[in-house]
Amino acid sequence: MTSNAQFDGYRRSDGGVGVRNHVLVLSPTGLTSAAAQRIAHLVAGTVAVTSGYGRGQVGEDERLHFATLSGLACHPNVAGVLVVSAADAITEPYLDALRRTGKSAEGLSLPSVHEDALTLVDRGVRAAARLVRSASSARRTSCTLADLFVAVECGHSDATSGLVCNPLCGALTEAVVAAGGRAVFSETVEWTGAEHLLARRAASPHVAHRIVESVLAREHAVRESGGDVRAENPGPQNKTGGLTTIEEKALGAIAKGGEQPVQGVLGATESPRAPGLYLMDTPFFSPESITAMVAAGAQMVLFTTGAGNSYCSAVAPTLKVSANAETCTRLSEQIDVAAAGVLDGRVSFDEARAMALDALLDTASGTLTFGEIVGEGAEVVSRLGPSL
Repeated sequence: MTSNAQFDGYRRSDGGVGVRNHVLVLSPTGLTSAAAQRIAHLVAGTVAVTSGYGRGQVGEDERLHFATLSGLACHPNVAGVLVVSAADAITEPYLDALRRTGKSAEGLSLPSVHEDALTLVDRGVRAAARLVRSASSARRTSCTLADLFVAVECGHSDATSGLVCNPLCGALTEAVVAAGGRAVFSETVEWTGAEHLLARRAASPHVAHRIVESVLAREHAVRESGGDVRAENPGPQNKTGGLTTIEEKALGAIAKGGEQPVQGVLGATESPRAPGLYLMDTPFFSPESITAMVAAGAQMVLFTTGAGNSYCSAVAPTLKVSANAETCTRLSEQIDVAAAGVLDGRVSFDEARAMALDALLDTASGTLTFGEIVGEGAEVVSRLGPSL
């Protein structure tokens, strides 16, 4: 792998680089989610991102809701955004955030159409069509690994994940970071039992403290709710795949970042300010974890799996990576990078790494993942508390 590896991406006016050129139909309120989905269904080139909430949230919960959805709207993979919501006062802050990035954006709300959802769809289809036409004039230009921000996730892991797939993705993050790019992995509970090893790799004592404290805080929250982290993790699919303890699972999980220094621990949706490898403090459930990392600006997701896991981001192309031979055969239209040959000696680790890098760069240049082709994409906003 080399620091001058190339891909073709979309350079945005705010300095970001996109690997996709989506027009987002964003509904930050549950009252307009159905309308947003109808608009996206009717207009080619659009992707719908919706929330079932958007009113009645307070404090940190309200802040996270806006940070997640505005982060997705302002994402480098997004060329333009149509915001539809239940009120002008909800639509405007998203438009303000979008204007600061220079993206094309239009906004609609139910009061502007006298609460007629069908009129909202009619106007929305016309607005989205204009945005797609404008976005289609963008052209890809040559970019390097330094322009990438890659998120790494694991789901339904088994023994092959820790042995091959996670180290393989760790090697890719090392290549991206060595070239001047950024990488992140999350799922805080899945560091449990290996947090001291991550702390040893911390770039500073403060970062080391944050790693350990993040794990302890999650464990404390589970105990306060009457649960037990170790009793519930590994899950059924993990145990079937040969993982016996959370510590064993964690040793495989942290391999997703390779062996490089950890530059910081980010809050959910927080963007890294400099190149390097970062951790993000998030729930372990893949839809929430991935959405938080993509909302922080990650243009691509590497998702390792043992048994298979169909979830993908709607905004960032998600490459499924597996080294389980049975899974690679059974789910041939889900797995984008099949690395089972490493386990039986048909392929060396270095050969698999080169293959995976080619897949990463090809996808960044426009090759579709299976998840994109079959429409598995979604985004999920975490909730932190009750609504008013």
